[in-house]
Amino acid sequence: MPKRHPEREPQRSCAVCRRVAHKRAMTRVVRGPDGAVSVDPTGRANGRGAYVCDDPACHEPLRLADGIRRALGVHVAAGALSVEVRDATA
Repeated sequence: MPKRHPEREPQRSCAVCRRVAHKRAMTRVVRGPDGAVSVDPTGRANGRGAYVCDDPACHEPLRLADGIRRALGVHVAAGALSVEVRDATA
């Protein structure tokens, strides 16, 4: 049986700027079962996930921490994830 929509690709919204983009074009940040927040390069880690787009404005430490806090419900230090997210998009 042929696929109904073979050209469709999953869409996700950025946790910081709320822009919608293809899932593969974004970086996934995950809050694991233990409460630790980290970047998920595979996109398959267990836990609650949020996506961040590749826009440099979304990688600013304060905006990134606020977006992750809002999306994942956990407090993150302002500079804790900005370097990891920037390296994952490069």
